[in-house]
Amino acid sequence: MPVAELTRNAVHVLPTGALETKLELGRPLRVKLGIDVTSPDIHVGRGIPLQRMRAFQDEGHTGILIVGDYTTRIGDPSGRSTERPILSDEEIDRNAETYVEQALQIIVPERTEVRRNSEWLAGLSFADVIQLTRMMTVAQMLERDDFAGRYAGGQPISVSELLYPLMQAYDSVAVEADIELGGTDQLYNLLAGREVMQAYGLEPQVVLTTPLLMSWDGEKMSSSVGNNIPLTASPEEQFGRTMRISDDLLQEWYRLVLEERLSVDSEPLDAKLALARRIVARSHGEEAAVAAEGHFTRVVREGRAPDDVPEHPLPDGDTLHLPAVLSDAFGLSTSDARRLIAQGGVKVEGRVVEALDIPRAELAGALVQAGKRRFVRLTS
Repeated sequence: MPVAELTRNAVHVLPTGALETKLELGRPLRVKLGIDVTSPDIHVGRGIPLQRMRAFQDEGHTGILIVGDYTTRIGDPSGRSTERPILSDEEIDRNAETYVEQALQIIVPERTEVRRNSEWLAGLSFADVIQLTRMMTVAQMLERDDFAGRYAGGQPISVSELLYPLMQAYDSVAVEADIELGGTDQLYNLLAGREVMQAYGLEPQVVLTTPLLMSWDGEKMSSSVGNNIPLTASPEEQFGRTMRISDDLLQEWYRLVLEERLSVDSEPLDAKLALARRIVARSHGEEAAVAAEGHFTRVVREGRAPDDVPEHPLPDGDTLHLPAVLSDAFGLSTSDARRLIAQGGVKVEGRVVEALDIPRAELAGALVQAGKRRFVRLTS
């Protein structure tokens, strides 16, 4: 495979010519990607550097997937204007359990070495940490845009945040990485890995960054923001979320997610449907992708009920308070349910309802729709 294929969509490959030198070594290279477990899922945007790992694996190289269970306890400050909230140990362990399974939807299991960075970071003594801190200066840390902005604005920067790049860099020492992958927001951390590796007497890694995927709201795709498409989401959810992206993002999504070029003559709707099918098929298979498209067409585009509507029992009483019924059936708050009714967003057997109190006989066995996509069959 030509080097251009290995570095497809890369923003940085540093230093210049170093990747070619590594490839000439004639051995499987160790290609590292670290992911902190800040949420229970890997989303489509995080899959982009995984696709680069897959390209190297297809050429016989070894992928080193670092599950950042220890670095998550500090929190990556990259691109943030405030310190990241810290998860509990239980949340971190629970999230870590699912990450590998999700990543293996994209990368090759037989050529993947999975490591948790608690393996080496948890065992560092205080003296070891002090030695690590000597490898970078505070002035170097403050060159980062996120730190520089916070420092200039008088916003606090914790010492633990300053340690984060050093800890991620030490991961590269521990696994003896030849190449480290990451998004463009990780460039500083990845370059720190080169400096720390050299200080430990190792050949510095090559740094390869990939673009950040913009979501339907025009912001970077993020699990914490909620504008993401998790690899573990249901086929219907993945399909529906993909269809929310704007037409002007289609070319970029085809380039980064599918690694294809979208024809300028393509109809946006057809291109978006094809993109959604491909994303669902990667996680759930072709049959699920076809079914998800059918569900989207029926429920969203045509406004009809899905083929498989869940049932929910009605409470006792001759007259029922509809907001309470909706709250119980759909998990809405009663205030949200009232607001939806007032906006004409609730239908019973296809009729818009405005009344808050309805005879039980009218709801028993009825198909109820709340908003565009939520349906339930009420049973007596």
